[in-house]
Amino acid sequence: MLAAKFIDIKQHLVAQIEQGHWPEHHRVPSENRLAAQFNCSRMTARRALTELVEQGVLVRSQGRGTFVAQLKSQGSMLNIRNIADEVRERGHQHQMELLRLEVVAANTEVAIALGIKEGESVGFSSLLHFEEALPVQLEHRYVNLQLVPDYLQQTFERHTPHEYLSQQAPLTEAHHEVEAIAADDALAAQLQIAQGAPCLRIVRRTWSRSGTVSFARLTHPGSRYRLGGHLIMEK
Repeated sequence: MLAAKFIDIKQHLVAQIEQGHWPEHHRVPSENRLAAQFNCSRMTARRALTELVEQGVLVRSQGRGTFVAQLKSQGSMLNIRNIADEVRERGHQHQMELLRLEVVAANTEVAIALGIKEGESVGFSSLLHFEEALPVQLEHRYVNLQLVPDYLQQTFERHTPHEYLSQQAPLTEAHHEVEAIAADDALAAQLQIAQGAPCLRIVRRTWSRSGTVSFARLTHPGSRYRLGGHLIMEK
């Protein structure tokens, strides 16, 4: 399946940066120039630039153009934590069970989240994380195999998907959505809780400088997990 033109443009721009051809603050080609170069509409070129701006790879300056952003880590009110580290920091034992690891076709939601075409192959993993032998997180994760091609060759016996992805495609940005849900029969059985028990679900997208890396749903039993953050306000 051929990649959409805006993906081709994004990959070209990122390659110029990662190969050192365009340093920080370098002005990138305009929408018109990219549209002509890739034989596409200006709207398609704009989408590619806009997504890279949103991911922190590029930065726009009104009236001047679009430039390569300064390479720096991105902060978030919610830190991107590894569940294994959280458990160990509480002095408890972390274990995980790999439930599924396979190639699946991206549905509409996953395709939009990862910035790929619907039906394109993505990596899917499902793991159950335990704290002191009790389930504390059910992790469903979709991974962009264009950016992390060896994801499905991992066993996740010693390292979590988060740890592996952080090594292979260092994260620069994340977007979180948090919602409260009630456990249905299947979820209750996996998390060893009562049907209808409250759960906390975090829906997370993560980016590297090359693009969207993963889209995950992290579901926790409400009685065993709480979410906190520390925000420092600028004076």
